[in-house]
Amino acid sequence: MSTFTLPNSKPQIAVHLTSDLSQEQLLSFPAFKTWISTLQHSLSTQQNKSHTFHSAPYKLRTIEIQSVDFFGGKRIGFVKLKAEVSNDKGEKLPGSVFLRGGSVGMFLILQPDDVPFKSEDEKHVILTMQPRIPAGSLSLAELPAGMLDDAGTFAGGAAKEIEEETGLEVPANELTNMTELALSSATSDDEEHLQQGVYPSPGGCDEFVPIFLWQKRIPREQMNEWQGKLTGLRDHGEKITLMLCPLEKVWRHGGRDAKVLAAWALYEGLREEGKL
Repeated sequence: MSTFTLPNSKPQIAVHLTSDLSQEQLLSFPAFKTWISTLQHSLSTQQNKSHTFHSAPYKLRTIEIQSVDFFGGKRIGFVKLKAEVSNDKGEKLPGSVFLRGGSVGMFLILQPDDVPFKSEDEKHVILTMQPRIPAGSLSLAELPAGMLDDAGTFAGGAAKEIEEETGLEVPANELTNMTELALSSATSDDEEHLQQGVYPSPGGCDEFVPIFLWQKRIPREQMNEWQGKLTGLRDHGEKITLMLCPLEKVWRHGGRDAKVLAAWALYEGLREEGKL
């Protein structure tokens, strides 16, 4: 194990590393950089006299890296750490953190093109069915999740499956960031600078998920074909498959996935406010 002082930290913050992790690796890990800058800004807001903790502000004192998972041998995938955050009275805030960084969720809505514009009739949402071992499941219904590549296009395992099964690609210029739309009028300059995303498990994980909307009108014949094909049933050995779910039932069929419920709530709320 080795220890270093977090650069530019005042007061100085000691970071204790595991034997398989270097200072350079940790400081270049995007999830760590985002987490530490976000936390330090939030702690700085305690200087405001109106802040709840102004009279006894909390400070980040030490960071202990407990374990690291590497992807492909060298690239950091996950980091488990414990942050000591306390005030001068000795009061502490829970600081066990699983760092993995952000991803994106896609609320993909398909509708027959002979339905009148602006109508909500016959809209269907694409869900994925796949094993999720952390949830103890071999077939969990979820919102497609992944990342935006350098061109801003939806990428990752779910995106690949959608393209293979339907031929659909999800380009950046057709995406609507529902999370950003919803939060744009809900923040001010003196508030915390959290990420523009949904936090599925903020009590233990830094993951944040911006929810994007993509709506596509397709020929009815194509919709009928996909409704018969995309049932969520998997062939022998198939790990991930797709399901077309009626929009009005998505909250029930995807009710175990926080991304589905967040997307449905954002869609309904923004539509009610006339922003979609």
